Amino acid sequence: MGAILRYLSHPQVRIDPAVPVPEWGLSDLGRARMEAVSAAPVWARTSRIVSSAETKAREAADIFAAALGVAVEIRPASHENDRSATGFLPPAEFEAVADAFFAEPDKSIRGWETAADAQARIVGEIEAVLAGHEGGDIVVVGHGAVGTLLMCHHAGLVIDRRHDQPAGGGNVFSLRIEDRAMLHGWQPVEALAGGDMVTIGENVTI
Repeated sequence: MGAILRYLSHPQVRIDPAVPVPEWGLSDLGRARMEAVSAAPVWARTSRIVSSAETKAREAADIFAAALGVAVEIRPASHENDRSATGFLPPAEFEAVADAFFAEPDKSIRGWETAADAQARIVGEIEAVLAGHEGGDIVVVGHGAVGTLLMCHHAGLVIDRRHDQPAGGGNVFSLRIEDRAMLHGWQPVEALAGGDMVTIGENVTI
């Protein structure tokens, strides 16, 4: 198999309504999860680690960088969908707005970046990363919503929250760099690190 890009969503964070969401860091659980999987054999061919500039993503990327001896490349435009118009929302309200974000991809929900615009942005960012790639696997550490939009693009799926990552973050999907073919959809990073990977085939929904 050729070189692989693995897109990893940051895991659990320390929620603080008084702190801007992009500045939230990993919780103790989130950090422990990353430390537990960062040296797994599946990452052995990793030659690049790329991260969003948001604190939670950078902290996760730094854990992998320390374990693999690979420097982190920061891509500020690979941030999560822009939700600054509302800032922190209580969980129930957030879920309702997120549902609408995916359901109406061309519409700005309460001032959020549209799903269509966020998808175009993250696809462009990843293509920019791949354009200069010289070999080896890539780990991109990012976020659940834009990660789902990226996965939908490469899997040929319409934007729909049915394809969103499992709860809790710390999930990963993979694609083959050579032809951008999806290898598997979202799954907990622990499953990938343990070798229990479900490969996409015919009649398989991501």
